[in-house]
Amino acid sequence: MALERRWIIYTNRTVKKRMQRKRMEKKKNPLTWLNLLVSEPYYLFHFLAFFSYFVVRSSASQVLSPHILHRLFHREIQAILAFSVLAVIKVVKEETWEGFISDTLFFAKVFLVAISLIMDYHLALWYIVVFSVIFILAQQPAYEGLGTSKKLTPLQLEALLTEGNTSRFWLVEFRALCSPTCIRTSLFFPDLSITYSNKNLSFGIVDLGLFPNVAEKFGISVGGSMAQLPTYILFENAVEVTRFPELDFEAKASHPPITKKLLCRHFELDRRLLEYIKGR
Repeated sequence: MALERRWIIYTNRTVKKRMQRKRMEKKKNPLTWLNLLVSEPYYLFHFLAFFSYFVVRSSASQVLSPHILHRLFHREIQAILAFSVLAVIKVVKEETWEGFISDTLFFAKVFLVAISLIMDYHLALWYIVVFSVIFILAQQPAYEGLGTSKKLTPLQLEALLTEGNTSRFWLVEFRALCSPTCIRTSLFFPDLSITYSNKNLSFGIVDLGLFPNVAEKFGISVGGSMAQLPTYILFENAVEVTRFPELDFEAKASHPPITKKLLCRHFELDRRLLEYIKGR
């Protein structure tokens, strides 16, 4: 009964933290989202590129033959319907808005290029060039919240791991925001920290984009496709206990996509939380 009561109290606190974060997110009014659209080059460039289609479409209606216009209209309807179905599927399957936005923008680009081919292949090539330039010049912003995790420098991490008066366990995410996977999963770690952080388990984030030299120290490869990012390492009293992905993951054909459920299972976060509650 005592354990049950402790679990209920801890769960209530976690729910309150989540509700508080959701209330903060709801406070974002339309002007906030509009400011994000204008201030973030990634969103602004995409908006301008897609908006340009309506300008081109309006001009094309005056020069294209009725037969091509009729065919174009039907293809536009088909593209909108297909895009809507894919967007609904992604809303259901994706765990983060970052992943949803990334995928829906990709679908929108494909459909836009395909429709542009009906008008003129030069227009389709122009859009391919534009989207390629956007990919090079701008990157999708990551989730900015930290939950109860802490941003750490390599020196801070080393000090926290070696000091005896800190948490027994540290779960650390090594990421670089130039990696699309890190951006897509940037919400997971703050969410997990809100649910599972306690006096025995703390969460930290090290940005390898700012501190690339620390990657070699922890056996993380940041070259090539950055397939090892993000890497999550669990330390117990400054000693590595386990990590995801594993060091030999490159030898495997593939590894499962990162989800909150996978991280919970791999690092046994539920068990560690129960052990903490029992010991209180």
